[in-house]
This record gives sequence, C-alpha cells and structure tokens, in this order.
Amino acid sequence: QVQLVESGGGLVQSGESLKLSCVASGSIFSVADMGWYRRAPGPGSQRELVAQINSGRTAHYLESVKDRFIISRDSARDTVTLQMNSLKPNDTAVYYCYANGLLVDTTNFDSWGQGTQVVVSS
Repeated sequence: QVQLVESGGGLVQSGESLKLSCVASGSIFSVADMGWYRRAPGPGSQRELVAQINSGRTAHYLESVKDRFIISRDSARDTVTLQMNSLKPNDTAVYYCYANGLLVDTTNFDSWGQGTQVVVSS
C-alpha cells in the first residue's frame, strides 16, 4: 500500500557528513509523521528513534544527535531527509525510514523502509 524507499547511506570517516533521503509512495491521502530509526550492530541492539517530524514540522531528536542531525520534510513530495553532521563511530547503524498517515480509502497506514547502512570509521 505504501512504499518507503531510502537512499544516501554509506561509509564515511568520523567527523564527516551524510544525508539520508526517503520517499513515500502509494495510495496516500496524507502523511502525519515521518522519521528515522536506527539499529546499531551487535546482538541485542534495539531499534531507536533518531528523529521524527510531524505534519506541522515539529521535530524531535534523540538526545545524542540533537546538535548534529537535522530532519526536514517536503510534504508536497512525501519526502523526508536526515542531514547527519559530525558523524561518530557510534552512529554506525542501519537507518530505517518510517511514516504513518491516512490512505485514500481512509484507513491508517504505518510503514517502514528496508533500511540503509551507515558506517562511520574512526
């Protein structure tokens, strides 16, 4: 029903920047929240919310990325981006795009992307 396609992951050195993008497509009437989660490598790691932005463009951030990452969205294109600056090795993770909202048939949707790998070397 709703597909999320991410792009922009890769391998960078500590202190460098990356920009992640995600486009939502499908039978969308409106998108409420869009955001990025991540799961670090290693057994037992949990998926954590990195940043989220609602339809009013109010953003929330994980404390550890607050002064380094910027989330933005283009509501006309159902796109969300995450500008990641001053990357650190512990930002290494698979980053997942997330969106929720309403479909054209008025049912709710709650969708995830496939994930994009970010590796930060020291």
